[in-house]
Amino acid sequence: MDLPGLPTGLLTTLAGCLPSARLALVGGAVRDCLLHRQHRDPWRGVMDLDLVVEVSGSRFVEALVKVPDLELCSAREHGRYGTVELEVRYSGVELLLDVACARREIYPRPGGKPVVEFDSLEADLARRDFSINAMAFVLDPCGQEPTLIDPHGGLADLQRRQLRFLHAHSLRDDPTRLIRAARYAARLGFHLAPASELQVRQTLADWPWVWMPTDNPMQAPVSLASRLRMELELLLTREPWPSALTLLQAWGGLRLLDATLQGDLFWRRRLHWAQRLGLPLLPALIAPAGDPLAIAQRLQLPHGQQRMLGQWLRLRERLQNLSGSGCGMREQTWSPSRWTQWLEQASCTPEAVALALAVGLGPRRPLLRWWLRWRHQVSPCSAAELMDKGLSAGPDLGRKLRHLRLAAIDQSERWIPSAPS
Repeated sequence: MDLPGLPTGLLTTLAGCLPSARLALVGGAVRDCLLHRQHRDPWRGVMDLDLVVEVSGSRFVEALVKVPDLELCSAREHGRYGTVELEVRYSGVELLLDVACARREIYPRPGGKPVVEFDSLEADLARRDFSINAMAFVLDPCGQEPTLIDPHGGLADLQRRQLRFLHAHSLRDDPTRLIRAARYAARLGFHLAPASELQVRQTLADWPWVWMPTDNPMQAPVSLASRLRMELELLLTREPWPSALTLLQAWGGLRLLDATLQGDLFWRRRLHWAQRLGLPLLPALIAPAGDPLAIAQRLQLPHGQQRMLGQWLRLRERLQNLSGSGCGMREQTWSPSRWTQWLEQASCTPEAVALALAVGLGPRRPLLRWWLRWRHQVSPCSAAELMDKGLSAGPDLGRKLRHLRLAAIDQSERWIPSAPS
C-alpha cells in the first residue's frame, strides 16, 4: 500500500529495514488515510509519519540509514521515551519520521510527565488520546497490504464522526487532550462522544490545576504548561480557530487557563483585531484575564510576548488614570501631537497600543491614528538641514526636530474630537 503523497515503495522499504521486528504506521497518518486525507506536519507542511516498532527506536534507525535511496538530513533522540525524530529525503521527497519503541505510559500525577515502560504495539495504541488515533497499519516487508489493527473501535468512530477518549481518566492524565479535541473537531467536523463530554464535565469540575490569579505561577507541572502552550499555538495558528475556540469554551475548557476567560464574550472580536494588527493571538486571548502576566509565565510564553503584555497592562493603567483624573472629557479634544507626546513619553510600544486596540480600550480613535500614522511621521527637516541653517548640534537641535515632527503631525490631518468611550 502507498499513501497519497508518499513515494512509491516507501512503506515496504521501511518494513524491510528490520524484517524480524513488527513495524506499524500509527496515529494521525492512519486516521487521515482512512479519511482520504494527507497527513502533514502542522508547522512545516511536509508529510509526517508516526512509526512504532517493537525494538529499540535507535536500533531501527541504524538499519534505516543503510537504505540506499534514503538521505538522513537530521536526527534527534529522546532516550527517556524511546523515540527518534528524523528528517529524511526519499526519492527526492522530504519527510518527517517519528520512530518510537512500543511503550505504555503511567501518569503518577494529573498533568505530569508519564512513566514509560516498553511494551507491545497493542499497549502503545492503548496509551493514545482518542480512538481514531489508536489504530495502526502493520507494515509487511514483502510488500503485501498492511494489516489494520483497531482494538478500540476507531474505525467505527470515524464513521460516526465522533471523538472518544480511550479511558475514563484520559483527560485527567493530560488535559491538553481537550484542546486537541477542539482542534480535531474544528478541522474534521467531528463532535465529542456523549461519554467523553461527560468525562470533560467531571474532570474539569475537580481538576486540581485550574489556575487562579493568586496561585503561584510555578504551581502546576512545568510539562503541563508547555504542552498547553503548544496545543494552544497549534489551535490558533494552524486550525480554524473561531470554530475550535467556540467548542473549547462550550466544553468549559478555557477554565484550564483562567476562570475569567471561560465567561469571555468578546474573544472573537479581540482575536480578529489582533490578527488584523499583526499580533500573536495567544497573548490577545489571555489579555483580559485576571492576571495575564501570571498566565503568560505559566504557559512559558516567549519573553517578547510577556514583555508586550506587561507594556499593555501599564498602558491600560495610564488610560484608566487619565479617565479618572478629571480629564475624561478633555482628552477627547487633545491634538494629535498631544496624544503622540503622551504615548511616546511613556515609551508605549506599537505592540502594546495594538493590543489595547484589540482589547477595545478607549479612546479608540487617537490610539488607532497613532498606530496607523502619527508614529511614522518624521520631522520635515533633517538635522543636517537645520545645522546648515545655523543651529548647533546639541539638546536644542533635538528639541527643534521634535517640535517640527509634532507640528507636522498636527498638520497632517484636521483633529476631530472623538465621542467619549
